[in-house]
Amino acid sequence: MIDNPYRSSLDVAAIGNGRVAALIDKGARIVWWCYPRLDGDPVFCRLLAGDEEKGFCDVVLDGQVSATSSYIRNTCILETILVSDSGAAVKVTDFAPRFWRFDRSFHPTQLMRRIEPLRGLPRVTIRMRPTHSYGQVAPIASHGSNHIRYLCGASAVRVTTDVPVSYIVHETPFALTHAATLVIGSDEPIDSSMDALSREFLERTRDFWVSWVRGLAVSYEWQPEIIRAAILLKLCTFEETGAITAALTTSIPEAPNTPRTWDYRFCWLRDAYFVIRALNRLGATQSMENYLDYITTIVADGKGPLKPLYGIVHNDTTAEQVAPDLQGYRGMGPVRLGNLASDQLQHDAYGSVILGATHMFIDQRLPRMGDVSLFRELEALGEQAQNLYLEPDAGIWEYRGRQRIHTHSATMCWVACDRLARIAQLLGLQERAAHWNSAAEKIRAEILARAWNEKRGAFTGAFDHQELDASVLLLADLGFIPPSDPRFVKTCTTIGRELMRNGLMLRYAAEDDFGLPESSFLACQFWYIDALASIGRAGEARELFVELLKHRNSFGMLSEDLHPATGELWGNLPQTYSMAGLINSAMTLSRKWEDAWTTSGAAYHVDEQAAARLMAAAYGR
Repeated sequence: MIDNPYRSSLDVAAIGNGRVAALIDKGARIVWWCYPRLDGDPVFCRLLAGDEEKGFCDVVLDGQVSATSSYIRNTCILETILVSDSGAAVKVTDFAPRFWRFDRSFHPTQLMRRIEPLRGLPRVTIRMRPTHSYGQVAPIASHGSNHIRYLCGASAVRVTTDVPVSYIVHETPFALTHAATLVIGSDEPIDSSMDALSREFLERTRDFWVSWVRGLAVSYEWQPEIIRAAILLKLCTFEETGAITAALTTSIPEAPNTPRTWDYRFCWLRDAYFVIRALNRLGATQSMENYLDYITTIVADGKGPLKPLYGIVHNDTTAEQVAPDLQGYRGMGPVRLGNLASDQLQHDAYGSVILGATHMFIDQRLPRMGDVSLFRELEALGEQAQNLYLEPDAGIWEYRGRQRIHTHSATMCWVACDRLARIAQLLGLQERAAHWNSAAEKIRAEILARAWNEKRGAFTGAFDHQELDASVLLLADLGFIPPSDPRFVKTCTTIGRELMRNGLMLRYAAEDDFGLPESSFLACQFWYIDALASIGRAGEARELFVELLKHRNSFGMLSEDLHPATGELWGNLPQTYSMAGLINSAMTLSRKWEDAWTTSGAAYHVDEQAAARLMAAAYGR
């Protein structure tokens, strides 16, 4: 019999619909849900509540002995089977409604939970314990024959159900003799039959996701992994503006008992290149277009220097503060809302925006291409990059206690000028192309002179410093230097030797504002894999990639960090950087479709798990 106290875990599944998203553990407990949008106040916050039993919704089966969860294939609809010691079983299906309705996207501020008896006479208890204001228990404002209203600060959350309301209010066990539905969301009445509504919304939501996945251009190898990563990227998208959050959570520590707990429910400009590249390679043009709209809105706003991150509504950011009513993940606080990095100087932002916007000038699938007018607006960013590349900043890793001339920041300033030159060439603006080429060459010469360290045998993380930094692995990928250049080849070798711990890549190994880093930053692992492939070490790259896939949680998700000693996931999740990295590396390393039935060559191998996946695909989910 299962009788274990809840312990926060990153072995969770994500559901969502482009407006809201939730995390659900393997026992069908909803442990995280921000309301009324991705960056909102968590109505369910159990993930960060420490040892306090608040901020969750679950279904407790009397005598439960097992729980198994899985997604319906190619969707983010989660099914959990609960089984009791008597053999009675219940299926809990969780999803956020998402489909086309009246010729527009329908994605309400709702979660739906369908609870069905499978066999026997299961006896269940439905527990609903919402919170507001980051951890304060939400009182019941009122309830009627089919709904409960919880007062969540200035707003209310309504639970509409065909379960007797008193059973939920008093957490009373009852025999589940027929399917039951919970609709959790905005304070609006639902007039239709709950059973019919949940059946219809479930089927239409399933059709939406299956259709969306069908349109993805995936590689031959690692298709399930790529599809799941693509869906997770989609769940991090706030479709109203096109913003893509760095993660759905806040304050999951980067390692055990560290104060490195940050709010990642914002859109980082540096993520633009990696996310847009992944979406482009997948053929997810609508998501890419929406994200480009978000970025160009920031460009058009034109007020002051670029910030490294923005709210999902770009001019809506929150000053960093600590939530006193949440203990933190496994009691490891502080829990933060808002992010101080929004006020930092991070000069790579200019190159990140321009690099992302280049797709508007070259991708013919987009309905509206970039023009001279957009180029002129981007030039203003290029001028900033040209003026700032030798100015110290907080860098890609957002150091809070020091500033240096970081190699990555300077390189992204070079990217800004280099891409503007190429765009100008495409537009036939020869004089502007020459201007930006000249600016790019000047920056490039400075980087080569001051970032290359002959003694270390590598490009270092900052000008005139010897400390190594994994961000220099991007130099070839960004087009700054050919991968065949001996300096880049040496850099890969040095970085691999000095920053790897148990086969996992650190961002850097030197002490920072919070001491010595101890966890591997997963995006850096993907950068290293891609760099190895580019310098002709593809076999080694594949081995590292396959090994890294084993560290995904039970639902195919990666967070920000991985502990080299324990192999445990840490940091906010699902991490956009990590999921985009998985997609980009998989599609770089995959064999071609035309090689699918080739039986010769050492690369051909189908293991038992792959064979099982193929059989499952052939005969349904």
